[in-house]
Parts: sequence; C-alpha cells; structure tokens
Amino acid sequence: MTDQGLKQSVLDELVWEPSVDGAHIGVTAQGGVVTLTGHVGSYAEKCAAERAAGRVSGVKAIAEELEIRYLYGVGHGDEDIAKQALNVLNWDLSVPKDKVKIKVEKGWITLSGDVNWYYQMQSRTSASFSA
Repeated sequence: MTDQGLKQSVLDELVWEPSVDGAHIGVTAQGGVVTLTGHVGSYAEKCAAERAAGRVSGVKAIAEELEIRYLYGVGHGDEDIAKQALNVLNWDLSVPKDKVKIKVEKGWITLSGDVNWYYQMQSRTSASFSA
C-alpha cells in the first residue's frame, strides 16, 4: 500500500470510529509509520483514535502527537484529577487497597507501587480517566 493510501485508510477509520471526532486530527504516513497530530476533546478520545489507527492494515507503528483540549473550556486541576483517579482505583476490586500511589503533575497521572499479580498492574495501566 502506498503512503497516500495508508493515510486515507487511517482517515477513513477515524471517520468510522464513533468515539472519535476526526475534524481536528491530522494524519501522515511514511513507510508504515502513521503520525497523528492535532487535538481531541478527552483522553478517552485520544486512546480511541490511536486504537482506530492501529486497526488499519499496513500500519506498522504509530507516532501519536495528539493534544487534549477539553471541550467548552472545561479543564480540571491536578487535585480534581487525583481525586477522580483515586475514586477509580477504589472502585476497582482487582487492585489491592493502599498498594498503588497516584501522582498528578500538569494533568499527567503516574501510578506507582507494588501489586502481587500482572493482571492487577494491567487493569490500571489500560484504564482511561476522563477528567
């Protein structure tokens, strides 16, 4: 597949993905490497766009450079994000209580700690926090 064909296939997949508004997402393709640029309205939309691009046949790697711009000027401070992350962890029965620490800096969440099982680590690293 040509680079132009790959780019168009990724754009088409973004249009078909209901959880992604591709209006502000740019796509380039070169040698199977797809770069997503622009902005989206949430972290969940960012992840959905990346997954959609990854589903396209011929995509070998994704360079994801999407910026999150919360809709309607709604932004949350680090304290709000930390509280929401703590709530998500508290509701997840697969993660042992008081084993995972949360750090939020400039909107980025870092989880640290020790858990007994691999699935416990995976249950939070793949979660999406919508702030």
